[in-house]
Amino acid sequence: MNLALVIRKRLDQMGLEQRGLATAAQVTESYISQLLTGKKTPPTPSRTDIYEKMGKFLKLPGSKLSKLADLQRQEELKRRLGEPPAPLFKEVRELVLRKCRPAKMKQIRAIFEKQPFGELERLVIQKLLDVVKRVAQEELESENWLRLMARLSQRTYEEMRVIVLEFLDADIFNVSVENCVSFLDPLIESWDINLATFGMEVILNRRVAPGHPKRFEYVEKKPEPPATEEPGFKEFLEEASLSGNATEEEIEFLRKLRFKGKRPTPLYYYRELQNLRDPLHFRSQ
Repeated sequence: MNLALVIRKRLDQMGLEQRGLATAAQVTESYISQLLTGKKTPPTPSRTDIYEKMGKFLKLPGSKLSKLADLQRQEELKRRLGEPPAPLFKEVRELVLRKCRPAKMKQIRAIFEKQPFGELERLVIQKLLDVVKRVAQEELESENWLRLMARLSQRTYEEMRVIVLEFLDADIFNVSVENCVSFLDPLIESWDINLATFGMEVILNRRVAPGHPKRFEYVEKKPEPPATEEPGFKEFLEEASLSGNATEEEIEFLRKLRFKGKRPTPLYYYRELQNLRDPLHFRSQ
């Protein structure tokens, strides 16, 4: 049943108006109107208290409204994507969980099963796909790598080339069992996630995907202050004898220099440019 239909019916039964509902939910009347006419999609229940507030006003359980909102959001997603977002195939989920660090597997499984194809499951699958796709893209033209992957999955070289191309077009909404058997299984050794920060580490099978473990972090950063050019830097750029042969990379580096209480001269930037170019100031890797 449609959320808007339930709310409108309840308003009529109780002789209430949208304005009162808006006041109770602490939103604008315009928002309620758009919600009830289908112009706005109901907000995600886990991110708002609107359903609890509306439920109290309408004398309905807030959980009933939030469940209806969830169903409506899923229907909206179906229309946008053309196909309903379904939980991953059982075989796919089991493979992903099997690759999880053993100490955390039970906890991750419980979350996956409680929230089928929820935010955590989509995040994990997306990152695993990103890592493996990067390897597949880099090795697509390597005949030796394709033949190795073909042997591991018991396919012909030609079959593997087709599978690689199809895999590169796959996403979390249409990843198949074949994709996972062909790539996620042989390429990924293990993965782990910090449930507090959602930072992930993915360790690849060095036999088929040499390289360091891949780490993904979600870090809050302060916005950079507005860029203001120093007067001396502007003069440096205007004086061709000082900056005439500076590259874009060098100019960008000089532009980002910041000072407290001092105003550098054009000559300072010229000398800093020479320091950048002096190999004695840098160590070779």
